Amino acid sequence: MEGALKLASPPVTSFETLGLHPLILRAVREVGYTEPTPIQSAAIPHLLAGTDIIGIAQTGTGKTAAFTLPMLNRLTDHTPERRSTRALILAPTRELVIQIQENIVAYARHLPLRVATVIGGVSESPQIDALRQGADIIIATPGRLLDLMARRHGDFSGLKFLVLDEADRMLDMGFLPAIRDILRSLPVQRQTLLFSATLPREIEVLTRQIQRTPKTIQIGRRANPAETVTQRIYEIPRHLKLNLLAHLLQDQKLSTVLVFSRTKHGADRVAKKLDQIGIRTATIHANRSQNQRQRALSDFKSGDVRVLVATDIAARGIDVEGISHVVNFDFPPHCEDYVHRIGRTGRAQSTGDAFSFATPEDKEAVWALERFIGRSIPRGKADGFNYSAPDMTGAPQRPQRPGSGAAPTRPSPPRNNPGRPQNRFKSPVSRRR
Repeated sequence: MEGALKLASPPVTSFETLGLHPLILRAVREVGYTEPTPIQSAAIPHLLAGTDIIGIAQTGTGKTAAFTLPMLNRLTDHTPERRSTRALILAPTRELVIQIQENIVAYARHLPLRVATVIGGVSESPQIDALRQGADIIIATPGRLLDLMARRHGDFSGLKFLVLDEADRMLDMGFLPAIRDILRSLPVQRQTLLFSATLPREIEVLTRQIQRTPKTIQIGRRANPAETVTQRIYEIPRHLKLNLLAHLLQDQKLSTVLVFSRTKHGADRVAKKLDQIGIRTATIHANRSQNQRQRALSDFKSGDVRVLVATDIAARGIDVEGISHVVNFDFPPHCEDYVHRIGRTGRAQSTGDAFSFATPEDKEAVWALERFIGRSIPRGKADGFNYSAPDMTGAPQRPQRPGSGAAPTRPSPPRNNPGRPQNRFKSPVSRRR
């Protein structure tokens, strides 16, 4: 990117060598962090120096701490002349905003800083009070913040830091016009940080407009799933997907499971059926109130429910330690969504598993994904599963097109196998020799 530098910083083995404030280091130890992740090692020194940053990293790599720790450090080192908001973080979903707030509160537990959120779905009165009183750090979704700013709430004249988190997701959700409107009301002289899993052309254009000679830090292969996640595709007729999910959940190793559904009604249907067979399940989607969504996430974190069924609203907003498995009940329509979904497991160098159900109708989407990530995904067959079982959903079976019967489920041959591919879902990537 023009005006940017890809960094290859040497590894840093401890937070103490990064130059952070002693009270922040104390909090870092208390939350259990032992050593910085690669994105933290690379980003924190440059952020402490006041440099604008473009951070490109896979989800689950610790990028929230990468931008919040140095931000807290600089806010602590500079006492403002008057109370006003000095840091603004924009994120695409309510869940992600709340997650960032929880992290900041943990990192700033020994600092005299006030933190507030501005999101839709809840009362705006406390948010207006926080804006009027000048909370040091505001974390917000663009829509609600723009609405309150249009009514002249908030003082951003003393803003020193702007963070755009999950910038590509905000682009996908149509927030770019709102972000541009917000930017017009912010001071030009500020440190601007942009973090994203991918860097679409529109975001590249935005960085040139809002950042000053930014440095680009790219950790790992862009838009590729984390190596700590073991991936598998189960090829299954559409009407047997719910049967297969119930069958897989008989294995207690699937202890904390995040299931992705393409639609809100589909998520509710899956949760209802799992509850009926004795598997405690909660849901998160746009039709749920903010309180319901927070309760579902809290129950999932605490282990009161074993399975959380979500639409893509949660693909980047859920940060729960120890998610053992992600299940793509509906195959994701976009390749980037697959990366973000399965990134909910295998986080921070732990391991996890991602299972994806692929019907014959998903064949092209599977091929597109494998081209996107540059490799084939192993196919699996569930031991003991009855592939001739009746429909568990109670819904009428869709007639199949001639010749579109259930695909064989034998694992795909390796890419370097000279033998003829046997699996009808075999990736075009694997056929390129």
